[in-house]
Amino acid sequence: MELLGDPQQMCGVVHITGSNGKTSTARMIDSLLRAHGLRSGLMTSPHLTVLNERIVIDGDPISDEALVANYNDIEPFLAMVDTELEGQGEPALTFFEALTVLAFACFADAPVDVAVVEVGMGGEWDSTNVANADVAVLTSIGLEHVDKLGPTLVDIARTKSGIVKPASRVVSAPQAPEVIGVLVDACEKNEAPLFV
Repeated sequence: MELLGDPQQMCGVVHITGSNGKTSTARMIDSLLRAHGLRSGLMTSPHLTVLNERIVIDGDPISDEALVANYNDIEPFLAMVDTELEGQGEPALTFFEALTVLAFACFADAPVDVAVVEVGMGGEWDSTNVANADVAVLTSIGLEHVDKLGPTLVDIARTKSGIVKPASRVVSAPQAPEVIGVLVDACEKNEAPLFV
């Protein structure tokens, strides 16, 4: 992202994580932003038919032409990062990591006022967490991906609360008491107000 001039910092960001309802929530937020006259970008996953569904500008999936043009712009930078990673004995960027870079490049190119970005999995270590969200949204959190996120609700909530950034506003669905405790801790640490 740094090599591209940090496109994730070129607009406001609403970042969404949780176990259920992320895409529906993202689409509702996107619709509300557009209803208030803001130009929005939306990144969700997975796609059902075509990749363009994952990157939406102002309510419409990105055009093939814009998708290809933006990919052509970022491809040399992706290749540079892959070469550096492989030289360090680390794996190349994943599909989702490259898609995250592409989405933010598309949002900066459009340009959009606000990007609504759905986490792929978890939060803290997800590639979408390169953004410093103005608003962090947590849908209901339950046991999922325990092999990667941890075996308990508290472990999973800790990982998902990684999207809370300093001074962001945090909006959460009602959660189990142990999850709320984790969110309160994350919000206090980041001086971020929490709205449940």
